[in-house]
Amino acid sequence: MNEQAAPTIVLTSGQKKALRSRGHHLEPAVYVGKEGLTPALITALEAALKAHELIKIKIGQNCPLERNTAGQELARRTDAALVQVIGRMTLLYRPNPDLPETKRVQFPVPLAHQGKRTRSS
Repeated sequence: MNEQAAPTIVLTSGQKKALRSRGHHLEPAVYVGKEGLTPALITALEAALKAHELIKIKIGQNCPLERNTAGQELARRTDAALVQVIGRMTLLYRPNPDLPETKRVQFPVPLAHQGKRTRSS
């Protein structure tokens, strides 16, 4: 549980878009209930991020924190990037270099870096 002021992961808009697309089909790995952000919840969140890199979290109606605040605080406490808060769902991403390459999140290579020519005006 780190107490840093800002997340250390900076994502481009393209990376966030790719993560949102992948996260759409995920089931929530962690549920935040009326107890709020307890140490046990943060421990479960850390384990889920270590195993999956990209996780979806459901903020329950009884959670004492506002949903955007809860998402920002979860990202801060786990050194993860807050990808999206939509409704009561939050999407967090934290890379894990210890995962096998087949289980890691792969980002698409932008067209400009694939050797493709772009149209000029």
